[in-house]
Amino acid sequence: MVLCGGKFAFPALQLLAYEKFICAIGIGKSNASIVDALERESEENNFGFKSFPDKKSIIEMRAWIETVQPDYIFCISFPFLLPENVLSYGKGKFINFHPGPLPQYRGPMPIFEVLKNQETQTAICAHFMNSKFDQGNIIFNDPVAIQKTDTYGKLSIKLSERLAHITLNTANMLQFASHIPNQIQDETLAYYYEKPELADTYINWKHMTADEIISLINACNPWNNGADTTLQEKRIKIISARLLNKPHNNQTGTIVSITDTLNIACKDNEQIAVEILSTDAGIMTASQFEEQILTNFP
Repeated sequence: MVLCGGKFAFPALQLLAYEKFICAIGIGKSNASIVDALERESEENNFGFKSFPDKKSIIEMRAWIETVQPDYIFCISFPFLLPENVLSYGKGKFINFHPGPLPQYRGPMPIFEVLKNQETQTAICAHFMNSKFDQGNIIFNDPVAIQKTDTYGKLSIKLSERLAHITLNTANMLQFASHIPNQIQDETLAYYYEKPELADTYINWKHMTADEIISLINACNPWNNGADTTLQEKRIKIISARLLNKPHNNQTGTIVSITDTLNIACKDNEQIAVEILSTDAGIMTASQFEEQILTNFP
């Protein structure tokens, strides 16, 4: 059985279904189109299917699992914590696949955090589940390299595709192994990141270097429609930017020049070249933003 939260799990679901490992799919809170698509696929393939749209609906899960009788339950971005009465279906039967290394990157959005923190490597962590988020015994951390140009969207796709093969390998392992090696998480390395808020996505020009700013922009693209900031006394979001190897004598956080990019001064005497940004007037290029400035858009 697979409990999931949305399209991040689709490649894994497709591969596990192709290899005939799936008996049922449960979907947590998600948009209607994803729920409908999974329900249709489940009906066509004779899988069990159930939607769990909110925390309250989890009370129905144990009875459903008892009906389906799966050997193991895989969780992939399932949004709700499973209570003890569900987990007691079987010790060692619930395995979560966390899209970040554990225990260092606990929390709902590790992809954002590893990019913001300028990590060069992340991981998909397979771990047994307990009644606390991301704290069960680790089976393995499978490393995944992060490229400088990776955005939240690019890294999500990379991890989603890698996850498909990891879940298949895990299913094969479970089929033949009598014991799955695992280890307790090292709490001295543990950190839990809450879901990002405005303070986490906001560019602090006075304290952040150019590299840190670009990393934040990439970490916010596309889920937050870019990194938040204020420019020309207007609230905007920067969607895409790159490092411009050109020193400046301007005040940090001000526009140095506008060419085909919007070039902004950073505290380390570097500039970032903004390629695409979002304003109240819409998503635009640097040149279009300059036109807006010249016409004094409200």
